[in-house]
Amino acid sequence: GYGSANPLFIWGGAIGGFVVVLITSFKPHLSPVLAPLYAALEGLFVGGISAMYAALFNGIVFQAVTLTLAVLFMMLFVYKSGMIKVTDKFRRGVVMATGAILVFYLLNWVLSMFGVNMPYLHEGGTFGIAISLLIVGVAALNLLLDFDSFEKGEQMGAPAYMEWFMGMGLLITLVWLYVEILRLIAVFSSND
Repeated sequence: GYGSANPLFIWGGAIGGFVVVLITSFKPHLSPVLAPLYAALEGLFVGGISAMYAALFNGIVFQAVTLTLAVLFMMLFVYKSGMIKVTDKFRRGVVMATGAILVFYLLNWVLSMFGVNMPYLHEGGTFGIAISLLIVGVAALNLLLDFDSFEKGEQMGAPAYMEWFMGMGLLITLVWLYVEILRLIAVFSSND
């Protein structure tokens, strides 16, 4: 049923999606075929994760989807209005912050195999919530990089397949943002 998340969908979607992203990053011209495949695999992952959280917290999926869309449109407004300009320095900073979070996640994953959990990662309490908010903030800033890539690609007359490639990049960011918002709402809901 809806309340029981199938781990095969979650892990199959996550691992399959990761493999598709790796292939696409080395062969962007395959994006028109691989981007829809990635979307389908991420649908399995997001559906499974959503079902898992929905079983624990009533209404959380609607809240997370609504907040994700709100952040998307807010960041689009911020980008289009020029409130934040995507300079090379800004891009480097966001990429470095994203890389640091990735290393943090990988370290947490490796340590979890040995029964060690990183403190504060997706936990309640002020520090845990601050970390989750920071991660949501970095994910949101990645949206600005995605919007800028679309605009620069159009200005440079990039090949049509790059639309698929950049669209996939936007989807990657949105899935990350959604999952982080889901976790953050879960932390707040657990503290009630």
